[in-house]
Amino acid sequence: METNIVSMQLKSFIVKHFPLARNRNLSDEDLLLENGILDSLGVLELVTYLEQEFKISVADEDLVPENFQTIARLTAFVREKSLGNHRAMVQE
Repeated sequence: METNIVSMQLKSFIVKHFPLARNRNLSDEDLLLENGILDSLGVLELVTYLEQEFKISVADEDLVPENFQTIARLTAFVREKSLGNHRAMVQE
């Protein structure tokens, strides 16, 4: 899964679904939680999107602020989870 594509998909989703992201030129390093773009309900909405769009499973222990701080970190998180899912499928 290409990093740029994942990043663009995440940015598009965030701008479309979270009003505070619409009025800014959102970068991959903007702080989503600290700037109020994402709140707790937003994180849950984003998790649902991640699981459906990228076919990953987000465990309770993954629900830490660090994973949702920036689009860059979210992109890395999706890639890590995708690689983990791929490895699990190969081992079966």
